[in-house]
Amino acid sequence: MTRILAIDTSSAWCSVALSLPDAAPLVRHQKVSAGASQLLLPWVEELLSEASIELSSLDAIAIGNGPGAFTGVRLGVAAVQGLAIAARLPVLPVASLDAIASQLVQTPAFIASGAQSFVIAVDARMEEAYWASYKILANQLPQRQGEIHLTPPEALELSSIDFLAGSALLEFGDRLFTNASHPFASTHLDSAIGVNALGVLACAEEMWSKGLQQDVHLLEPLYIRNKVALTSAERSQQHG
Repeated sequence: MTRILAIDTSSAWCSVALSLPDAAPLVRHQKVSAGASQLLLPWVEELLSEASIELSSLDAIAIGNGPGAFTGVRLGVAAVQGLAIAARLPVLPVASLDAIASQLVQTPAFIASGAQSFVIAVDARMEEAYWASYKILANQLPQRQGEIHLTPPEALELSSIDFLAGSALLEFGDRLFTNASHPFASTHLDSAIGVNALGVLACAEEMWSKGLQQDVHLLEPLYIRNKVALTSAERSQQHG
């Protein structure tokens, strides 16, 4: 089994996990307002110390590289760049929605639903949602169907989807179901699930098994939204 350090600071949570041979992953996961920068590197040191291993003896470092909170994504990517360069390790960039998807399929509610296709949708602020569609394939992590989208909540495509999960449910509610061809039972919705380093780790381990690790110098944030903020003129035009 590979030894991978996984980090995610793309949401309101600071999250770090370390996979170890023949043992459950070590995890630190805590909601923070703006304190991820103070927690992240001490947590990495704690987990390595707890496992009695050096950073340089890991196989790779995984990072949730977005989309998500702009400052958080930059913080996580910068931290991983520093760690990976210092320890001469490859990196495994994991999209935040893919990480959420990998965790969703392990939840009892999702398993009980029998769903084979689902959408992860998270609040992207500015009246928009990041979302992507996934399918369940035998003995594999869920496979994303196409790109991650950034649209108004009414533009989600749910016509052939069995399950919907993510923070966009809390933010936008019924606006997400504008294009749904069928009602969704409460048992087929999960508004609480969010990105976690364990989800990043699950995706990273599959990527590693396929040889998809990359040089740290190629690591970039996944922003989706090219413009982080609207100008005041654009905002007044939007509300005009």
